Amino acid sequence: MSNRPAGDVARCAVRPHGETGGGGPMRTFLRTADGIPVESVYDPGAAVYEGFADPLAASSSPSRDLVFVIAHGFTGDVDRPHVRRVAGVLRGHGAVLTFSFRGHGRSGGRSTVGDKEVLDLAAAVERARRLGHTRVVTVGFSMGGSVVLRHAALHPGTVDAVVSVSAPARWYYRGTAPMRRLHWLVTRPEGRLVGRYGLRTRIHHRDWDPVPLSPVRAAARIAPTPLLIVHGDRDAYFPLDHPRMLAEAAGGHGELWIEAGMGHAEHAADDALVARIAHWAVSAAG
Repeated sequence: MSNRPAGDVARCAVRPHGETGGGGPMRTFLRTADGIPVESVYDPGAAVYEGFADPLAASSSPSRDLVFVIAHGFTGDVDRPHVRRVAGVLRGHGAVLTFSFRGHGRSGGRSTVGDKEVLDLAAAVERARRLGHTRVVTVGFSMGGSVVLRHAALHPGTVDAVVSVSAPARWYYRGTAPMRRLHWLVTRPEGRLVGRYGLRTRIHHRDWDPVPLSPVRAAARIAPTPLLIVHGDRDAYFPLDHPRMLAEAAGGHGELWIEAGMGHAEHAADDALVARIAHWAVSAAG
């Protein structure tokens, strides 16, 4: 167990790129509470670079104090094109901090498929606070969508709004062909080899012990933090009973968007949807 607080920059000998000074994106590794180095990219956003002589123009500009922390889906990482595209849209509305979950990309450790990943998100959120942001919005996709729900439930008051996109409501779901393939990938030795060498994802071989708080139970514990649940009606992984269960558990403080024609997670969230999410988050975060 590391004695560093979550969110500290790790003293890691291996860096994906040198940290960038000035106004550009900055890459570094964070250290989680259990000692895992997590690769992160911080982009201060358009507002940092732009001056506004007109106060009316400034009132509609991207927020200088708000940051979006993006939690990608299983087998994603900070450099996946769809993750970078989502970050590019969000940076027009605030700063953006992306990171690779453990076992993904250049981050250390092995994926626990949504369990210990809550520690990775906690490190990223604390990093955002240390950078001076007074409003933090977590935006998660698929596995990341379940992680942002659990993080908000387990760490109340640390974020100002939560957006969960294409998330499951319950664990161990195998009702669709893509989820049956995913369970093979996670539970079988040959599947984990495919994950490691074919998908750049190193998966832990141990079962959950104990089983983590389920997304639907987490959704019930997030209030009063604003919550947005987004799901496509063509999601091949999780049918519509999943977002409806989450919204029902969230009660009056949760908002549900069912998106016509949308598939699953980052790949299916087009720029217009991401921009709408950003506008909701800016308003909801206060």
